[in-house]
Amino acid sequence: MQNFGYARATSVDDAVAAADPALAFLAGGTELLNWLRLGIASPARILDITRIPSLDLIATLPGGGLRIGALNTLNAVAGHAAVVRDYPVLAEAIAKAASAQLRNLATIGGNLLQKTRCPYFRAEEATPCNKRVPGSGCAAYHGVNDKHAIFGWSEQCVATQPSDPAVALAALDAIVLVRGARGERRVAARAFHRLPGDDPTRETELQPGELITAIELPAPAPHSAYLKIRERESYEYATVSAAVTLTFDRKAIAQARIALGSVALRPWRLDEAEHALVGLDPASDATRVAIAAAFAAARPLAHNAHKVPLACNAVIRLVRDIGRRA
Repeated sequence: MQNFGYARATSVDDAVAAADPALAFLAGGTELLNWLRLGIASPARILDITRIPSLDLIATLPGGGLRIGALNTLNAVAGHAAVVRDYPVLAEAIAKAASAQLRNLATIGGNLLQKTRCPYFRAEEATPCNKRVPGSGCAAYHGVNDKHAIFGWSEQCVATQPSDPAVALAALDAIVLVRGARGERRVAARAFHRLPGDDPTRETELQPGELITAIELPAPAPHSAYLKIRERESYEYATVSAAVTLTFDRKAIAQARIALGSVALRPWRLDEAEHALVGLDPASDATRVAIAAAFAAARPLAHNAHKVPLACNAVIRLVRDIGRRA
C-alpha cells in the first residue's frame, strides 16, 4: 500500500471541485481499503466525504417515493420504517449483504461501486485480467468460471457485479443521482453498471470526478421480495440472486419487474418475462413457462450452467411467494 494525502470535504461542491484522476472519495471505506491492499487502486489523495451534510438524509418525495442520501449506512436504510413498509425487497437485499458489522459502516452509495469478486481480478499475484491490465486477456474465460456471468459477458470479461442492494434497486426502477463539475445527472439504477463489451475497465456510468449523492425510489412496492442463493447461509456473496416487484389487478399480475444478481456485470432485468407475466396468476403453470422462456437467452460458460436453473427457480419461487401474500 502506497502513501497518500488525506483531506476532508465540507460540501458536495467542494468534493466535486477537488476531484481529479489521482483522487479517491472515502465514505465507509470498506471497499476502498481492499482496493488499496490489493493494488486495484492507488490514489495519490483521498478525500473524506463523511462529514458532508444532507448526504445522510432519508426523505419522502412529493407525490410519493423516497430519497435516500448516499452516505446512509446499509443498516440505516434497511431499518428505516418507510423502507421496511414500502420497499421490502430493498430491506431484504441489504439484510443479505455483508456482515452486520460491515453494514453498520458501508454506505448505500459506496455499495453500488463494489468491484467484482472474480478471483482472477482480485488475485494478489498477476493473472491475465483485462480489468486490471487492458489487453492482458481474461483468465476466467478459459479458466475456473463457476461463479461468473451467464448474461451480457464478452470474451474480454466474464465477471459479475456482486452488490445485493443494486439488484433490488434495479427491480424498483430506482434512480441514482450523481453530481459532477457540470451539475447533477439522473441515471437509472438498472443501467448504472456497464456491461464489459470491449472495455471492461469502465464499470459504471459515472464520469470522472462525479459523486453519487442520493438514490430515489419511485412509488412504494409493498409486494416485493429478494432471494439470495449462496453456498452458505452466513456471510457470502450470491451464486445467483433475484429481486421481484409485482402489482396486481385482483389476483392477476398487472405489472412485474424482475432483476437478477450475480449473473452479469450489472443487475440483469428479465424484460421479456416481465411483459409475459401480465394478466397471469402467479401460481399458474403459464407463469412458470413465461419465466423459464426468458432464460433461453442465457449463455453459460464451461463451469456455470447450474446458474441457469438456479436463477430461473429463484424467480418462480419469488413470484409465487409474493402472489400468496398479496
